[in-house]
Amino acid sequence: MSPADFFAELKRRNVYKVAVAYAVVAWLLIQIATQVFPFFKIPDWTVQLIVLLLALGFPVAMVLAWAFELTPEGIKREEEVDRRIIRKTGRRLTALVVVFAAIAAGLMVFRMVRSERDAAAGKQSELTAKIERKSIAVLPFENLSDEKQNAYLAVGLVDEILTDLTKVADLKVICRTSVMQYTSGEGQDVRKIAAALGVAHILMGSVQRVGSHLRVHAQLVDGMTAAQTWAESYDRAVTDIFAVESDLAQAMVAQLHAKLSPAEKAEIATGPTSDLEAFELYTQARELHASSVVAQGEEKRLQAIALLEQATKRDPQFLRAYCTLVRIHSEIYLLGMDHTEARLRLAAAALQDAARLKPEAGEAHLAAAFLRYCQLDYDAARRELAAAQLALPNESFVFELEGYIDRRQGRWQESERNLLRALDLDPRNFYFLQQLSLSYEKERRFEDVRVLMDRALAIVPNDSGARTNRAEIDLFARAETKAARSAFAEMVRDDPQAGRDLAVELIQLALYERDFDAADRALAGMGEKGGLEGAFGFPRSWYAGLIARAKGEAAVARAAFTKARAEVAQDLNAQGEFPQPLSVLGMIDAALGNKQIAVAQGRRASQLLPLTQDAITGADILQHLAVTYVWCGDKDSALEELSTLSKIPSDVNYGTLRLDPDWDSLRGDPRFEKIVASLAPK
Repeated sequence: MSPADFFAELKRRNVYKVAVAYAVVAWLLIQIATQVFPFFKIPDWTVQLIVLLLALGFPVAMVLAWAFELTPEGIKREEEVDRRIIRKTGRRLTALVVVFAAIAAGLMVFRMVRSERDAAAGKQSELTAKIERKSIAVLPFENLSDEKQNAYLAVGLVDEILTDLTKVADLKVICRTSVMQYTSGEGQDVRKIAAALGVAHILMGSVQRVGSHLRVHAQLVDGMTAAQTWAESYDRAVTDIFAVESDLAQAMVAQLHAKLSPAEKAEIATGPTSDLEAFELYTQARELHASSVVAQGEEKRLQAIALLEQATKRDPQFLRAYCTLVRIHSEIYLLGMDHTEARLRLAAAALQDAARLKPEAGEAHLAAAFLRYCQLDYDAARRELAAAQLALPNESFVFELEGYIDRRQGRWQESERNLLRALDLDPRNFYFLQQLSLSYEKERRFEDVRVLMDRALAIVPNDSGARTNRAEIDLFARAETKAARSAFAEMVRDDPQAGRDLAVELIQLALYERDFDAADRALAGMGEKGGLEGAFGFPRSWYAGLIARAKGEAAVARAAFTKARAEVAQDLNAQGEFPQPLSVLGMIDAALGNKQIAVAQGRRASQLLPLTQDAITGADILQHLAVTYVWCGDKDSALEELSTLSKIPSDVNYGTLRLDPDWDSLRGDPRFEKIVASLAPK
């Protein structure tokens, strides 16, 4: 019998139909067994036995289908069957297969739907499990007062509730920056807010002041169901606002069934000040400071200092006002706005006042930790942080500062862990995302940068810094400029002011692409103060010199660098031996041909701030020193520094080495090409 005849005979004897029917029925039996047997607590081995028997029975069924036929008179041997009669049986068998197949398909659809439903339920259950039940976010209370200047009263009330709850170790409390992005009142999607903040409960409310009378309404809402679980109204005198705040904080502790130690209870019961006007001045200063952190604004910080000084003058016992003064004075020193001993003395004086009032306070320890950090005394800062964390277990700044110290000491994994912990307590803190992105960029974890910047842009969609960081990923990782050029062009189209804000990036990109016309246009749009690159300020004349140098216009470059030198030297003289401007001065002198002075300045800057003291700025200074060596013609020293920087977290990456004109004189040197190859995308 030929193969064709054999397969025709299989079809004639309905073997195919029996095989399909057997498979469908077997599948149905297995599904029924797996679904029903557990309900009756039948052992799992019985399901395995059924599967085995069905598998063994398949060849037997095929042999029987070949040898026998099912007829209206019963089962007969195949050669005894009248084929005219069996056609009807074949059609019935086909119908039976279709019926079983339909049942199987229905069961399959049912299982798929249930599987998706179970998966969704599993995800929801997993999300619920991850969110701590004793977790809360306090949204800004709605200001219902006729006089809108009383808005500071509502802001201050929420701040104090947060401050008190932050001290309760048995709670998870979302910090100020994240909650202040929302509002209380009708129309809020509480479940969406709770999911975004990672909490189980939301406290909402309103504040209304009429003369000397104060009305506060508050409600606690379940973040999963959006159901109100508690509500209360308070009608008090305005002077009793801190008593209201204390009552609200204690009510939240009770509603969330949190444990409260005697020390925590005493802290909640203590008001920040007895002077309401001093409190309003303090609240205004806090608002100014919060906005200055994002914008890095010196003017807002100075305004905040003036308000805090008024507050402490009205109430010399105002601990938190002194601690905030320490923070702002220290920031002005750290950021180079006033990097002088006089500024440090102002911070130290405010800290002394805070310590005089309550040396064991968590806020005092945290203020001391930040001042020590700015002075690069990391051991002392860590000791203060350990004390602060005991008193302020939910304060994100404790973990943030710990992360910064770790990072400056080159403890990158520990830094990431602490910054992620800070982000957990303040999940919509845009600044935290930027700082974590800075770490990933220096570690050359560019895909992680992309994820973080997508998250940041979901919070502030049009932020130029986040859009820039995301646009430069392909440039740094793969030396591809197209995405950056397209993104920058779009940003300038959307906002003409962006050309001024992006001047540094636009000049750098133009130089990478050797597009000198674009570089000149970017320089024309730059502000008179020049640009900021990390912790380094560069005058406008510096960039003019870079462009002229890249174009080969020696005389123009020399004039520009001469002007830049005078400006940087003036700042340096005003602030003492400051490593950041000193390293910039070294590069400028190298460009001017003052080789011996240039190298001495670059090395001195590195001695003042070595990698062991500051793994971020210290690495930037080493990179500046490498540029200084290149421009002085010392290729060996330049390559030695680049080799070091390529093996540690730094801004030396594949894209900049491939594209930056600073390294043109090294191209072709096997040692340089080996460094570039080591950073190439894998």
